[in-house]
Amino acid sequence: MPRKTTSSTGNIFADIGIPNADEHALKADVVIKLGLLIDSKNISQTKAAKITGISQPDLSRLLRGHFDGFSMDRLLQAILLLGSDIEIRVKKPAKNRPGKARVMSEAFA
Repeated sequence: MPRKTTSSTGNIFADIGIPNADEHALKADVVIKLGLLIDSKNISQTKAAKITGISQPDLSRLLRGHFDGFSMDRLLQAILLLGSDIEIRVKKPAKNRPGKARVMSEAFA
């Protein structure tokens, strides 16, 4: 019997019915960038925790996708404290499409 499939909206949080799905997706993107930044600096979670002011257990939880209780401001502050710049750009959406938020990054080196 063929399996029933459903197309994704591109936001897993919306697909599974999480409230504030766009905010969750944006935070998830920032957390992914935070993890990549820590890896690119070749530092331990313990050292990253000291630099960012986030306890190591909380940083570990955060990097495993448990970002409830972390504001976008706190996540962005962690990226700044690790020595990266943040740029926020507002632009018109493509035709016939509502606006969306996404995180873009250059390769960390």
